[in-house]
Amino acid sequence: MQNIAKMITEQLRNPNELDISLRMEFGPFETVHKWKRMSECYEFVGARRSKHTAVAYKDAIYVFGGDNGKSMLNDLIRFDIREKSWTKTGCMGTPPAPRYHHSAVVHRSSMFVFGGYTGDILANSNLTNKNDLFEYKFQSAQWVQWKFTGQEPVPRSAHGAAVYDDKLWIFAGYDGNARLNDMWTVNLVGDNRQWERVEQKGECPPTCCNFPVAVARGKMFVFSGQSGAKITNALFQFDFESHTWSRVCTEHLLRCAGPAPARRYGHTMLAHARHLYVFGGAADSTLPSDLHCFDLDTQMWSVVQPSVDSQIPSGRLFHAGALVGDAMYIFGGTVDNNVRSGDLYRFQLSNYPRCTLHEDLGRVLRSEQFCDVTLLVGSEPTAVLAHQAMLAARSACLRAKIKEAREELAERIAAGEVKPTEAYNYKAQPELVIKLPEATPEAFRMVLTYIYTDRIDPTEKDENPASPATIQLVMEVLRLALRLNIPRLRGLCARFLRANLCASNVLKALHAAHHSNLNCIKEYCLRFVVKDYNFTPIVMSKEFEEMEQNLMVEIIRRRQQPPPKQPATASEYDEEIQGTTLEQDMCVFLGGGAELSDVVLRVGGVARPAHRSVLAARAAYFEAMFRSFSPRDNVVNIQICDTVPSEEAFDSLLRYIYYGETNMPTEDSLYLFQAPIYYGFTNNRLQVFCNHNLQSNVSPENVLAILQAADRMHATDIKEYALKMIAHHFGLVARQDAIKNLAQPLLVDIVLALAEESQYDTPLPLQPRSLASSSSADTITDDPEYTRHRVCK
Repeated sequence: MQNIAKMITEQLRNPNELDISLRMEFGPFETVHKWKRMSECYEFVGARRSKHTAVAYKDAIYVFGGDNGKSMLNDLIRFDIREKSWTKTGCMGTPPAPRYHHSAVVHRSSMFVFGGYTGDILANSNLTNKNDLFEYKFQSAQWVQWKFTGQEPVPRSAHGAAVYDDKLWIFAGYDGNARLNDMWTVNLVGDNRQWERVEQKGECPPTCCNFPVAVARGKMFVFSGQSGAKITNALFQFDFESHTWSRVCTEHLLRCAGPAPARRYGHTMLAHARHLYVFGGAADSTLPSDLHCFDLDTQMWSVVQPSVDSQIPSGRLFHAGALVGDAMYIFGGTVDNNVRSGDLYRFQLSNYPRCTLHEDLGRVLRSEQFCDVTLLVGSEPTAVLAHQAMLAARSACLRAKIKEAREELAERIAAGEVKPTEAYNYKAQPELVIKLPEATPEAFRMVLTYIYTDRIDPTEKDENPASPATIQLVMEVLRLALRLNIPRLRGLCARFLRANLCASNVLKALHAAHHSNLNCIKEYCLRFVVKDYNFTPIVMSKEFEEMEQNLMVEIIRRRQQPPPKQPATASEYDEEIQGTTLEQDMCVFLGGGAELSDVVLRVGGVARPAHRSVLAARAAYFEAMFRSFSPRDNVVNIQICDTVPSEEAFDSLLRYIYYGETNMPTEDSLYLFQAPIYYGFTNNRLQVFCNHNLQSNVSPENVLAILQAADRMHATDIKEYALKMIAHHFGLVARQDAIKNLAQPLLVDIVLALAEESQYDTPLPLQPRSLASSSSADTITDDPEYTRHRVCK
């Protein structure tokens, strides 16, 4: 047995990765998601402006053109990231004429400026759009205008520009008479200087101007902008290889995602890692200052919460943004009262690997590995396999059914009616059986998907979210959510139905709601039918003729005498989002699911009950172990590489496995740094958080614990840093009771560090810095059950 375990361990390890030394670069670190106001651009360098462009090249930001409220500009100013200072940029050659609403992109060592609006604003003369293309060579500080043969794009301003595959791509804009949505491209390398019109396919965005574009993963993204009557807050993507547009549509997904930003224009959108960041702009006559983020992996919008020490910029439009490393810079723009700004703000972006909790649990459901319960679903029973731990964590009703089934099975085994099978034999059908005759298999499988992943897609078979079949399926899921007491899923289904009800499906929805006793949906359907602009076409339809007589009567009576309006106590939307998330439920279950545990994890002399299905879903180490053999006495001894972690660090590891928690004491981060590699997690998210936690949070208050952990983990560089901090702040550290419990070799190390203190010429930071969470999966809301279990820990 031990040989098998050793073989599995060696298969999961990558010796080259496990031998990596934990190297830290200690120094000043910016808090994640922090806004910081940088040096203002003073008038003697460059005017305050809007409608300009900003690009990043190496460690500097270059701002070109715009207007200062009185005249157009064509100066080029530079902000040095390291020096944190503004300078005018000298140049050779003839620069572009003063302009605004142009575009600027960087390709290799050059900036390319295209189009824009030129002329004399005050005199209202020579105002015209341009289609010229200028190259600014950073290394020689030289402007060069490109000359073309053949057809060219019409002159335009307020368009979008991007670089991909050594080509400049120009999209949409305003030509002085109308908004456009054509696309042109030109090679930026070689001698073939000819514009080529791109034949666009798919669902192209409407004609628009004053919108940003961003390039990520071989696609160009366009969000909102001025589109006249067709203005929208939709996100579109253009595939550069197939020349095909598609709308990024996520409304059909049942999950509690944040809404898309309000429709707007004059905003910025920048791509960083797997995210698109949208800031500012004019949104329905307001100038919002919130920052929105779209995750390309999860296809979800969210509002980025700034850190508490942020200097948040005021709302603005026609500003410009650029990325340098992991920071976003926003410069200028038009603020309240039509005032031009010369402010520069820096926003520290996060670059954490995504949380894979939902994906991991969804994968173990689809694979049907380690299933320990069979659900017989429907009047003609269909067997569906699942895991007791997940069902019990997400539904109190299912937890009660599991308890009843376990008691019944134990009684049958005691009476000799059933012969017990080998424990944890995952190759055989699970002995535990739960009957759900009131559910349909298709709807229950969707509920099961939600239980494991917090989301479902009801349009997998029928792509139309408003089709009668899809509406009926969602209503069945809603009925099951009520039956199984899953309030959040109930709210998501109700919101989906309200968003997709239309004249062609409302009568079937009304019929289904009536027979399923879904009174809230029935009431909403009745209100929809009796509205003035819906009533006549609906009652004249064939579907209305075939309706049950009692529903016909109810509709006619509702039309003739609507019920009195009740005073609103809470909005319908607020009711929909009640309930707990996957993370919250798993947090509570970790502290209260011992009765369903099927494995014990032991660290030193401490034992923790756990659940095989959750461990196997999250870590390849446990998956391989449980698939190959059952541990002796059903106990697994926990270690990370050759080190046994502390009890506190192990609890931090369990919190990460069960619900993705990444906030932990700094000393725990040292123990868990190599855990993602050793246990085979899906990605190195935990390692990144441990790294950041160590770099930013070592302080005199916790340095003794860090020293002990570093000595235990043989992390030489961390130990040396801890000794330096102790020597620098020995007066503070020496007063702590913990120093009395240090082993003698560590006390000797401290004495040697004190002897060498004179070699250290710069003090180390006194105050620890907090590490902000990077996504909703890292932050659990103040649910009472969650808070109670956290306090118990």
